[in-house]
Amino acid sequence: MEYGSRSGGCVPERILAAAGGTGMNNDDRVSRHRISRRRFLSGSAGLAASALLPGSHVFAATNAEGLRIQRLAWAGIRLQLPQATLFIDPLVNPDAWGSTLKDPLIPVGDAVGDTYVLITHAHPDHFDAKAVGEALGNGGALVYPAGTNPLPIPRGARARPSALWEPQLLGDFTATPVPASDGYGDPQVSWVVSAGGRRIFHGGDTLWHGHWWRIGRQFGPFDAAFLPVNGARFGWRKPVSGHPGVLTPEQALAAATILGARRLVPIHYGVSGLEEYVEVEDPIERLRKAARETSVGIQVIAPGAWMGWRQ
Repeated sequence: MEYGSRSGGCVPERILAAAGGTGMNNDDRVSRHRISRRRFLSGSAGLAASALLPGSHVFAATNAEGLRIQRLAWAGIRLQLPQATLFIDPLVNPDAWGSTLKDPLIPVGDAVGDTYVLITHAHPDHFDAKAVGEALGNGGALVYPAGTNPLPIPRGARARPSALWEPQLLGDFTATPVPASDGYGDPQVSWVVSAGGRRIFHGGDTLWHGHWWRIGRQFGPFDAAFLPVNGARFGWRKPVSGHPGVLTPEQALAAATILGARRLVPIHYGVSGLEEYVEVEDPIERLRKAARETSVGIQVIAPGAWMGWRQ
């Protein structure tokens, strides 16, 4: 990025261009880098918005050492930068699923630097108050969809409700809540997170909806999409619909394709032995089979393992 002269206040040239020119006055060459406050703010806003445009590789947060991602239990992930940590839907409470979930519960009390916890919705397998309390034991922020009321908020932590489509600047992370569809019709979002030169999508336990194209156009492509794949059918609400309340493997692949995801990381699967919550049979094999004729890579990560970036 090039900057103007000292007399011009070091205004970035690309902001000047976005504001409609350099403001050069032919009668006074000394003031050629001066622009109005309104134009400057307008250009600045345009530059900030460019980070969210399709195909953009401009991120609010970049780091030479890059972004590391660890898969946690169930739908949870940890995004790690050298001096900052962000969790999405962490789960450590064994009471959430009991013995029906075989995932090891990965500790989250060792966050490094500035710490944030994002949740997609307030169901207890996605908003685990115990996990949030451990993750934010030294302070930080709990970021959640506007319209939900996750309680309790850990002592010393900040509560931050977030409206759809409004980017949240969280230190070295930028996180934007985007539409999702909950199996029970409760408020739920998915999260778009940019950090360390990467952009990822986290889908909570959403089912299929019509917002994928808009999300893909506005934020894609993604380095990785973390999507639920178990296609679970619920029997707790009567009358029973008989239809999946979570993305099936094939639907997750379709969503990843529309989003422009280079790789799909399956989450939210592995519960068995419940009569009222039934997953599709072998969701990972179904996912791999569906992906054979596509360009989307499938990257299966065991809980506790760290994601490897292939590109």
